[in-house]
Amino acid sequence: MTDSPFHVIVIGGGTGGMALAHGLKAAGISVAVYERDRTRNSGLHGYRVGINPDGSRALKYLLPGELFDTFLATCARGPKYFSFLKENLKPSMTLPLVVEDDPVNTEKSVSRMTLRQVLLTGIEDIVHFDKTFTHYEKEEDGRVTAFFQDGSKATGDLLVAADGANSRVRQQYLPHATVEDANIISITAKVPLTPATKALIPEKVFQGIGLVVAPKGYSCILHSMEFGWDPDGKVKNNIGGNDAALIEQWPGLLFDNTRDYINWGFWASTDKFPADIMKKRPEELIKLTLDMTTKWHPDLRKLFSLGDPQTCFAVNIRTSVPIDQWSPSNITLIGDAIHTMTPGQGVGANTALRDAARLCRNLIAHRDARMTLLEAVLEYETKMVEYGYAAVKESKKQTSGDQPINKPYIGRLALLGMRGYFWLAGRVPALRQKMAEDLYLDRGGNREEY
Repeated sequence: MTDSPFHVIVIGGGTGGMALAHGLKAAGISVAVYERDRTRNSGLHGYRVGINPDGSRALKYLLPGELFDTFLATCARGPKYFSFLKENLKPSMTLPLVVEDDPVNTEKSVSRMTLRQVLLTGIEDIVHFDKTFTHYEKEEDGRVTAFFQDGSKATGDLLVAADGANSRVRQQYLPHATVEDANIISITAKVPLTPATKALIPEKVFQGIGLVVAPKGYSCILHSMEFGWDPDGKVKNNIGGNDAALIEQWPGLLFDNTRDYINWGFWASTDKFPADIMKKRPEELIKLTLDMTTKWHPDLRKLFSLGDPQTCFAVNIRTSVPIDQWSPSNITLIGDAIHTMTPGQGVGANTALRDAARLCRNLIAHRDARMTLLEAVLEYETKMVEYGYAAVKESKKQTSGDQPINKPYIGRLALLGMRGYFWLAGRVPALRQKMAEDLYLDRGGNREEY
């Protein structure tokens, strides 16, 4: 290595990459982020991200104190319940979620766009937009150079791949680390939140998260998102003084188009959809959802019909194929670049944040001469491979086309068994409480580290 200051190159300005940049910048470590989006508010980033205690703990470690407070202030109203529903909107079981003032050990709802704007605040000088990574090369002095589509390049001591499920860095560095279809297609859309649309879902679903589990393996997730600002971007009157001040002073609000909404996401195994599903226009996707749910409750179907076409699209769910741990070098990976997962457990963004916090901690140890760079990367990757691939596997168990519930005949039995369990748990307080506690702990509640 050279005598120049230790410098980190981050490829990708998503959740994990920018959170890592914050932590490194705060520690005085030179870092630069290269993002392919052309501007700060490019792309469709308005959907919900659930931040669990693992994610909050990592953000608290990585972000400056006031920016973490801004993150908390710009979250939507937190969910109080997780409701399992039938297609007739009758609840099979409702779990209470932990609701307290603790800024870490609670479930939070945030808009993807809002989180992006929060994470861009304060690091605008080190994020370079319109930089599409093409490849990297190792230099004679041991450093690594990243090359971009516009002909520019950047050299650093460590290159961090944070460029998502289709990571070009991973494809070059670990070509045997592949991503496969989970055999699930999801159609999603946003519905503006009004008194009329609020009335379409049960109150406890509105106050939390609703999961519809229906015949044929059809499922639908429902999220209600209420923020601290109104449709004109002005702070609402019922917001506390400190939160109101943080929102008003937050420059990211100028770039944020997030307004109160209900988000629905309908999914099923790939074989239930037409072959050209990914080519259909938004209006066609909404009609297809209605055609596939003719026996569902009229209020749910009304909600589907009100989906804003500008926010509606189909997603082919993909998942990483776990591999054996590789030898460490001055190239490493975080988030979806190495462990993309289905939304079955809702932990994708949180796992990326855990990566960022752990890698940041180790790079600080390297700066302080307590670890060599390879030791820092090895220790990080050893832990990351363990919890990251565990999350991949568990998420696939929850959401994949291989689940019994998606099969033609045994799917009916699987659904009956699931509903029977929910019915029992809903009537046995101790069992229901145990499920709620397990959910809390599985998502990082009271975990001592990221």
